[in-house]
Amino acid sequence: MTTGTLTITTDPDWKTALRKAGGIAQKSLTTKQNQPDILNFESPGAFFANLNERRWALLRIMLGQGTVGVRELARRVGRDVKGVHTDASVLVSLGLLQRNSNGALCCPYDRIRVDMLMEPEPAP
Repeated sequence: MTTGTLTITTDPDWKTALRKAGGIAQKSLTTKQNQPDILNFESPGAFFANLNERRWALLRIMLGQGTVGVRELARRVGRDVKGVHTDASVLVSLGLLQRNSNGALCCPYDRIRVDMLMEPEPAP
């Protein structure tokens, strides 16, 4: 079952990111709207280390597909089962995929949005 949109952010100040998420949650309670899910990475490097091209391809295929077995997912992406299992395990640990009791995978989101901002370094 999908829950809507996941927003992925990069913010080195995790306390500020947590406060922002709390503010969004509070607003959603008062407006009776669903709370958006947010996953924050402390840096773009951490984002790209966890969501490399292979894992991003797995997520893209899993969006809106319901439950898919690891072997079937490997067939869809044209990769070996062991590699897909390894990458899927990372995505499960991040909460981007869920695994059922039979080991099949499901993406709990309809869409994933990435919100990154790059700014110049301060002058020395």
